Amino acid sequence: MNPAVEPAWTAAQLADEDFDFLCRLIYERSRIHLSRDKKTLVATRLSKRLRLLKLAGYGEYCDLLRSAAGKEELSFLIDRISTNHTHFFREMKHFDFLREKIIPTWRAKSNVKPGLFQVWSAACSTGEEPYSLAIHLAEHLAPAESNAWRIMATDISTRVLEIAGRGVYEADRLGDISHDLLRHHFQKGVRDQDGQFRVKDALRQQVEFQHLNLLEPPYPFSQTFHLILCRNVMIYFDRPTQEALIGHLAERLQPGGYLMVGHSESLSAIKHSLQLVQPAIYFKAKA
Repeated sequence: MNPAVEPAWTAAQLADEDFDFLCRLIYERSRIHLSRDKKTLVATRLSKRLRLLKLAGYGEYCDLLRSAAGKEELSFLIDRISTNHTHFFREMKHFDFLREKIIPTWRAKSNVKPGLFQVWSAACSTGEEPYSLAIHLAEHLAPAESNAWRIMATDISTRVLEIAGRGVYEADRLGDISHDLLRHHFQKGVRDQDGQFRVKDALRQQVEFQHLNLLEPPYPFSQTFHLILCRNVMIYFDRPTQEALIGHLAERLQPGGYLMVGHSESLSAIKHSLQLVQPAIYFKAKA
């Protein structure tokens, strides 16, 4: 292959047997279910990787995954296939519910029995969701409560966790944040960082990022949560996997806690122990 010419790898060059192998491997590792109509998506997302590794085609890439060096490459594969589209304050009705219902309930209980308000962003991607939660809590809890909450943020992709941990975003990613919130919670870049904004340290310190495969319990933390967000994750799983995931998440909810899923998702077709409050919001009843 002439290194001066970059091939344009397409779905037509991804043999069915190689696609099937990739689908099985992705499912075994992450339980993401890829149907045949996702062949173009897979081919597109891996084409740049083939060029970088100077491979002659998707077949060679599959051979790499089968080799002793394949374990590290498998992590990259999952990173690339996982969909990480997100933005700040996505699905604003969830934040309204947090402000109007969940925070007042926790505050009333904390007056009797003080304790941390614990939130888990269970598929945090590049950090927009947990930082949105952090901004929301900082704005709607009293100054005296500033150390009374924590956010755990996890994702299966190490690549997006590195971005989330840095907390640096281009200006065009912050269009859903008001000028006042931007001034209060972000530092504006200067000189070679002009056009970028970094989440301020006071906010970043309230968020703990951790690598986690949601489908491989037990989870490496012991706390239970008042609120768990696992949004736009189930849509990639088959029904048995969805049911197992919701069971795992329900175990990590405190009695009286809430689970929020994506607005395009529903638990109606699976067995679970939670109560529907409103579309995409579920409640764990007290024992």
